[in-house]
Amino acid sequence: MANSRSWQKIFEEIGGVSHDFDESPLKVTARQIKDACQHFTETGEKEVRVLCKQDSRESRPDIFKERGLFLLPIKNGEYQIIKGEGYVDLEPVSGETLVYSSKLDFDLETSQVGDSEMQHLDFAYASSLIRTFMDDSSLVLTIRGRKFTPEIEFKVGNHIISTKSVQTEVDAGYEGKDKVVLVEAKNSMTKNTIIRQLFYPFRQWQSITEKKVYTLFFEKSKIDNTYSIWKFEFLEPDDYNSINLVESKKFKIN
Repeated sequence: MANSRSWQKIFEEIGGVSHDFDESPLKVTARQIKDACQHFTETGEKEVRVLCKQDSRESRPDIFKERGLFLLPIKNGEYQIIKGEGYVDLEPVSGETLVYSSKLDFDLETSQVGDSEMQHLDFAYASSLIRTFMDDSSLVLTIRGRKFTPEIEFKVGNHIISTKSVQTEVDAGYEGKDKVVLVEAKNSMTKNTIIRQLFYPFRQWQSITEKKVYTLFFEKSKIDNTYSIWKFEFLEPDDYNSINLVESKKFKIN
């Protein structure tokens, strides 16, 4: 993996090789990353955005895997390297595939053009699949795109992490009479995902509403044309690792 060479160099420059991660996380800045990687030639070896995108366990560089580490943004241009469990498994949905009849009485012809995560999620919402899965007919689309978190503090294992104004993005967010539903959508077979993609938006929106905030992971399969949905909750809002799978189901839309 190309970025393994880069992160080895970064660790050497910031004292990460000898750092005791059991004792504390280690902060690294975008400037430090750029300085350490300035002599690399490939984009994937020196671009901060690429080097810090570690959305699955497998996408981590070797030194992270070997030492049980993961990366969290804590501020614009600042990150913490943390020892602990940063990811949640997405187990294949067990049980039979449920056949779902769209609530629309006409075909959505425009939804057939392309193969993006967003269009599959929009089709599922327009067909009322999201409302049916959540058992809430009042849900309407109210959130989309990038936002910035307020100042939040939370636990990861025995460590306390403080963040402020970290950019988040949800693929869609729906509000109903008594709940808010945030969705992270993928268009590929995903085995695990970084908890941050669910936790940061959860904390952000829970801070402005008294309604219960749920997070969904949504996936459209290219293999069998099914829609899988995993519903998660955080049992303790200030605990990154308190993520809990509530239920998961797989649908085929008629």
